[in-house]
Amino acid sequence: MITTLLIANRGEIARRVIRTASAMGFTTVAVYAEGDARAPYVAEADRAVALAGRTATQTYLNIDALLAAAATAGADAVHPGYGFLSERAAFARAAGAAGLTWVGPPPEAIEVMGDKLAAKRLMADVGVPVLPSWEVTGDALPDLGGVPLPLIVKAAAGGGGKGMRAVTEAGELAEAVAAARREAAAAFGDPTVFLERYVAQARHVEIQILADTHGGAVHCFERECSIQRRHQKIIEECPSPAVDGELRDRMGAAALAAAKAVGYSGAGTVEFILEPSGDFWFLEMNTRLQVEHPVTEAVTGIDLVREQLLVAQGLPLSVTQSGLALDGHAIEARLYAEDPAAGFLPATGTVLDWAPAGAPPCRWDSGAERGSVVGVEFDPMLAKVIARAPARDEAALRLALALERSRIRGVTTNRDFLVAALRHPDFLAGHTTTDFIERTAIPVARQPGHAELRAAATGAALVAQAESRAGTPVLRTLPSGWRNSVMPPEQAVYSRGPDTVTVSYRRQRDGRFAITVTGIPDPRAGSGQPPAPAPTTSDAPAARMVTLHGTAGGWIDFTEDGQRHRLHVLARGDRVWVQGPYGDVELRAAPRFPQAGPGENVTGGLAAPMPGTVLGVHAAAGDTVTGGQLLMIVEAMKMEHRITAPHAGVVREVRAQPGDQVAAGDLLAVIDKTEGAS
Repeated sequence: MITTLLIANRGEIARRVIRTASAMGFTTVAVYAEGDARAPYVAEADRAVALAGRTATQTYLNIDALLAAAATAGADAVHPGYGFLSERAAFARAAGAAGLTWVGPPPEAIEVMGDKLAAKRLMADVGVPVLPSWEVTGDALPDLGGVPLPLIVKAAAGGGGKGMRAVTEAGELAEAVAAARREAAAAFGDPTVFLERYVAQARHVEIQILADTHGGAVHCFERECSIQRRHQKIIEECPSPAVDGELRDRMGAAALAAAKAVGYSGAGTVEFILEPSGDFWFLEMNTRLQVEHPVTEAVTGIDLVREQLLVAQGLPLSVTQSGLALDGHAIEARLYAEDPAAGFLPATGTVLDWAPAGAPPCRWDSGAERGSVVGVEFDPMLAKVIARAPARDEAALRLALALERSRIRGVTTNRDFLVAALRHPDFLAGHTTTDFIERTAIPVARQPGHAELRAAATGAALVAQAESRAGTPVLRTLPSGWRNSVMPPEQAVYSRGPDTVTVSYRRQRDGRFAITVTGIPDPRAGSGQPPAPAPTTSDAPAARMVTLHGTAGGWIDFTEDGQRHRLHVLARGDRVWVQGPYGDVELRAAPRFPQAGPGENVTGGLAAPMPGTVLGVHAAAGDTVTGGQLLMIVEAMKMEHRITAPHAGVVREVRAQPGDQVAAGDLLAVIDKTEGAS
């Protein structure tokens, strides 16, 4: 029996295993590289052991270090999760030799199915349909005379889209093989590749199987994983919209035959290519838990990790084939730190805000939280988000809305792309083939409409103004923006791509704000709404009246033109994120005056103590000044405030001129202190 389980993995899957293992009463042990010391999974485990390694990736691939950690923590079992060593027969054997219970299939099954060429030969022998393939040995390419294109080059020891190249013309073959070999050698330590017939407009459908050591074996129906980029899955679902009961039975029987052929036990997945004709072909068997396993759990009610742990202890499965049924529909989206506009390349950065939506209800399996650093060492997946509903379209729309409502700031993600894909008519109609992304040409980035951009800029400006006022040390009790005389409106300037948006605002005596936004076409133009009032001057639009209902905790609530807006604003440096009903709008805030660049010494910087107007400047860059000497006069609320030198020195910069409107905290001048001055 297992008492203490070591999870030889990190991030989201480590948290997932910990959750079930703890529910079963097991003590859990996490292992971590130096960069993961503060990761959520480390804190959630009962014990944690640091691993040493030259790189973060090598840390989790060091079998000796993992076995030593198990001994240190007193573990009697090891769960490999997925990725890293989960499909390494050598790790399974080493764990067994060390007296640990291996939560996975026998090493022999891992070994056979880990070699795609050997697996295809075995599957053909037991009657599982396989696609024709050709081995590539040495430097010579196989004779493909008469073989129809396209073909796909695959790594024999590969997975996850690595070592794969599609070939549509004969002249591309040599370079595709060479590139796939290089990638396979780097990823798996084995450059062996083979060629296989490439099926266009197919579906990627896989069967989840469970088997124990008592002869029990079941398939838990299918998952469709056709929506992929770079041969990697991003949206998965259960059941498939293309599979009926008869096809499900045939594919399930083939998957169980594959498992039986290798003496399989535990959880595994047999992957197939499904053609429009209904023919299906074996691709590979993943001898581990799949990333997309939650959609199966959602519609069957089975905890697949629990079944793994039961089987590892020599116990029978808790389910039978006749006891399994599909209940509803589940869809999973993989939220990645990546830039769809840059070809889905991974993105790095720090997660500044992480707030999954509370509704619609979804399952969030994530290894990230606020403050998590996304680097280049690991897969950039931030979370798997799973929605279940009685009907497929309802599950898709629920998932899209949950993603849209969630706050994920600081790193570029594929969130907006996922939302657009889930709402696309072809997806909702079930036309989910492997060429879905290319065929549908879904926009790689969301472009906010004029009205949304105007509301975002208005909200950002008002939040910045409120925060600036709250931090001022002078006359803080006066209402934000209050003036006892007619003064020019305050301004905030934002950019989004090549566009510049200027928000000019003035607080009225009734508490409302008169706001003019320039740089955005009036959203009422051509909308059937009454046209905007005539501008007060020939070149400026008329101000709109905005009623501010409140600001708190980053939220702002205001009404403009009868429409109420509740937005969440986060500003970090010059980056500003504004979330409304359609997701985030990211802006760049332009400083009122040029600010110090990275690394610039701003010792001696003098800031405006309050919002106001610069009436006079009495020093210039290069002037030598004495302590207490007048440098600048700022007028606010009919009062003049004298900006004086705090010490003797030389004026390095003057960053304001007479007539400038300044906000509290704006940098006005910089003085280098004279050596020895007090």
